[in-house]
Amino acid sequence: MGWIASGGPDWVQRPVHRMWLLDQARGLFDFFRPALNPKGGFHALDLQGRPLGGKAGALRQIHDTARMVHCYGLAQELGLPGADRMIDHGMQTLWSSHRDPRHGGYIWSFDDDGPVNATKQAYGHAFVLLAAASARVAGHPDADRLLADVTEVLHTRFWDAAAGASREEFTEDWKPLGPYRGQNSNMHLTEALMADYEATGDMTCLTMAERIASLIIDRHARAEGWRVPEHFHDNWQVDRDHAGDPMFRPSGTTPGHALEWSRLLVQLWQLGGQTQVWMQEAAEALFLHTVAIGWDQRRGGFYYTLHWSDRPDREDRFWWPCAEGIAAAYVLRQMGGDGRFEDWYRRIWDFVALRFIDPVHGGWFAELDPELRPVERVFRGKPDLYHAVQACLIPLVPANGSVTRGLRGGLTLPST
Repeated sequence: MGWIASGGPDWVQRPVHRMWLLDQARGLFDFFRPALNPKGGFHALDLQGRPLGGKAGALRQIHDTARMVHCYGLAQELGLPGADRMIDHGMQTLWSSHRDPRHGGYIWSFDDDGPVNATKQAYGHAFVLLAAASARVAGHPDADRLLADVTEVLHTRFWDAAAGASREEFTEDWKPLGPYRGQNSNMHLTEALMADYEATGDMTCLTMAERIASLIIDRHARAEGWRVPEHFHDNWQVDRDHAGDPMFRPSGTTPGHALEWSRLLVQLWQLGGQTQVWMQEAAEALFLHTVAIGWDQRRGGFYYTLHWSDRPDREDRFWWPCAEGIAAAYVLRQMGGDGRFEDWYRRIWDFVALRFIDPVHGGWFAELDPELRPVERVFRGKPDLYHAVQACLIPLVPANGSVTRGLRGGLTLPST
């Protein structure tokens, strides 16, 4: 994809680059402020940053609500005015609209008329835990209530102690919905458990996160040559043939998740006192293998999914694998990695700046077709703050914990 300059100080050591990252983050926070829905939750936004109309605009999903709480927790740590209002609104929505007072747990989605999808999903509960932990760091008065409630649900309904991972999904009244097990929900539960540990000091959270990582990465991804299996049977054997929702359960392998795991393993290795030596090896191997097979060498960008043979399956480029690649390249470089990680950090940011960041309306395009033109196939509009803003903020904080923890310590920008 052309020449990438190397050498000299790393970009994150350069004052102008750090200011550029902060400017990008501030722009994203400003772009998503109109998402606040007075009727609860947050609007999905169109390409111009306006609330989507119709059923898509009325639907509020749990991961979107929880991610906004987490992200504006980061905004509050930065000292951006108005962040507390977004946090409070999201916290009220999680407790009053997503929480099921009759059966316990948190429903997947609602609209202006009430629940739409009342199933209980591990993926959604992982993000509720992340939101609660971030709200606790931000000092929200209801954070402990939410944290205690979702923790109890995770332990009593989802956690499979024998497997060392989470069960996947249940009906509204807690009947199991099939034998499917997924790495995606468990990956995000790992992220949330680490956030909980940082917020509370509860060692149980760290132990659970380490068990998930051991199962998904040290056992399965290692055996698959550092390809991360997405789908499993209930005995935690890989299901290579599963093909579900293209947003959450696509077929084949997903390069973006391998990059995300690479970043999370560095954080987990650091939080565990660097005692799990395999995590450092795995983090590097996941990243280097993924950029070798998942990056389009001619046009740039990561393919969304690959066949098990490593040839592209869905050739569209999504924004979030690039965001995760940026964050992973940064933390691996800070962990003592060689110059390849810095080169990839620059290469991915160059692609994002050229192709994903919208210079006219703000925000990031969600999808590009194989010719790198913006499209709306799986996602409508600009649906997410979480991945993009973390890509901007993670390189500004130390690589020894979460971005929330890093910002809590105070963000310094060197003078030019």
